[in-house]
Amino acid sequence: MEYKVNINGLDIEANFSQRSIDEILLPLLQRLTNMQKEKGSRVLVMVAAPPGAGKSTLVSFLEKLSKETEGITPIQAIGMDGFHMRQEYLVSHTTVRDGEEIPMVQIKGAPETFDLTGLMERVSSVAKAEICGWPIYDRTLHNPVDNVITVDGDIVLLEGNYLLLNRQGWDELSKMADYTIFIKADEKLLRNRLIERKALSGNSTSDATSFVDFSDMVNVRTCLQESKPADLVINVEDL
Repeated sequence: MEYKVNINGLDIEANFSQRSIDEILLPLLQRLTNMQKEKGSRVLVMVAAPPGAGKSTLVSFLEKLSKETEGITPIQAIGMDGFHMRQEYLVSHTTVRDGEEIPMVQIKGAPETFDLTGLMERVSSVAKAEICGWPIYDRTLHNPVDNVITVDGDIVLLEGNYLLLNRQGWDELSKMADYTIFIKADEKLLRNRLIERKALSGNSTSDATSFVDFSDMVNVRTCLQESKPADLVINVEDL
């Protein structure tokens, strides 16, 4: 099934096989529906994946599929990208990478470039079944925009790179989830996707490749190697 959607200011085209819909995605939606009915209140699902794995597109598609399928509780998809530190902060502050002090903007997307405190506070509100505002990240603005989404769903799918990260501070996030999902993908596939995505943001292919190899691929390996086990693991090739 072809699926077209705008994610964070970029137009995305994806294709989900009918087999993956019937054998993976619909059973998942049914499982979450059953969980929500048994709990009797909001269910928070965390979907973690390395950059470029298509997690934002997947949860958006799951949201659409849930609303079109009889007997399934509609889900609401949100992402952690709205908790990027602002561009002006990343440009004006530094960090250390490989023993060298560099501007934080050079590794934008790494765990230390997110507002973890703000993310924890907002996730706590979602986990408590509160109705609350939620930010998005606009890739055309290169900055988050707060309270674009009102979180009020009975099943909320939160996606992000580091939701299952097994590092101090980050490891508290998944404790608030009712169910966790991890999406795996081949590093070479992710690299190609990330270069293409960076180029779509207005960068030359050369600049996009340099950034991906210096920054994004480190984040890919961090996510693949340092994430905690999930309740469900999905391989990109199976979609």
